[in-house]
Amino acid sequence: MGMRLHEFLDSNMEPVLQQWEDFARSVWPSDAPTVKLLRDHAEEMLRAVIVDLQTDQSDAQQFLKSTGHGEDSRSSLSVNRSSERHAVSRVESGFDIRALVAEYRALRASVLNLWAATPDVEETDRLKDMTRFNEAIDQLLAESIYSYSKEIDHSREMFLGILGHDLRTPMHSAVLGAEMLASHPDLSEMPRKIARQITISVREMERMIRDLLDFTTTRLGAKMNLVPVEMDLFELGREVMDEMKTAHPHREFDVSAHGSATGKWDRSRLRQLLSNLIGNAVQHGAADSPIRLLIEGGDEHVIAKVINQGDPIPPEMQQVIFDPLRRNPGNTEARVAGSLGLGLHIAREVALAHGGTLRVESDSTATTFVTRLPRVAKALPEN
Repeated sequence: MGMRLHEFLDSNMEPVLQQWEDFARSVWPSDAPTVKLLRDHAEEMLRAVIVDLQTDQSDAQQFLKSTGHGEDSRSSLSVNRSSERHAVSRVESGFDIRALVAEYRALRASVLNLWAATPDVEETDRLKDMTRFNEAIDQLLAESIYSYSKEIDHSREMFLGILGHDLRTPMHSAVLGAEMLASHPDLSEMPRKIARQITISVREMERMIRDLLDFTTTRLGAKMNLVPVEMDLFELGREVMDEMKTAHPHREFDVSAHGSATGKWDRSRLRQLLSNLIGNAVQHGAADSPIRLLIEGGDEHVIAKVINQGDPIPPEMQQVIFDPLRRNPGNTEARVAGSLGLGLHIAREVALAHGGTLRVESDSTATTFVTRLPRVAKALPEN
């Protein structure tokens, strides 16, 4: 009787690893590294595959495993962990995902080609072992791709967060300088007007940076910190609307209130929420129609409505409008210049952090973003 696949792998580990090493060297993105790094977790993964091949498996278990729904056995967990570590190592080495996938494709081919030369293996055993081996390689590959993508996403978000944080200091200095020029008595009206416009523009850039920081923070799983104080939402709304009038003197803005608008909330966060919603209305609302902010006070909640006329939001877009990654994936043309497309997402995160909600209503008559806040901010439970 010929050599079963697990026996073959155990007896021919070095030739298999050598082929893995040779292939890794051929696709390495820089100068050839050490043999240890080229082989990385290859032997660990193959040892786990050997254990997996020797583990009894019923037809039902085989079917579940082949469809990706099988329970993790000890060998499967070893396969998963080694492939996860391998993926992270390859990210750190500069591999792209095509090279990562090619490694597993080459491993599969080299093992099966070498084993095919082994004589006297029963056909039923050969088919069974090939099926089990392919399942194990598919599992390795799936876990590696998942871990690779997760590591890339984490690195990208960390980079954006660091970039946004480091930009805040020079942006703040630019605002202070522009404000000093705008109020300087020795300057004529024209340079003071330019300085005021610089202040407005830099403030917009600061808002975008803050949205970027909040987006990356929430994407990395952190809670949005709140500092609740007693405040009046109507007074804050008037302040934000006045700022918008200064930045957009040709647009019409209106703010009104019914009932008490006082509560205990984070003032700077709600300023961010209202600025983002009103800014969105400026960008997407009809230029010849007013933008309205309506504050309605109830017994336990206060509701803020930002209303504008213009083209309605299609129903399918209303389901994803607060998620920038689903709303316009990769579509830079659909995003208004001067916007990262994060405003609505951050506004919803602010509402949720207060224990409230944010939803959209849109038809041919108007588009309304409705923020509902409890009168006292309710912290979200820990994850």
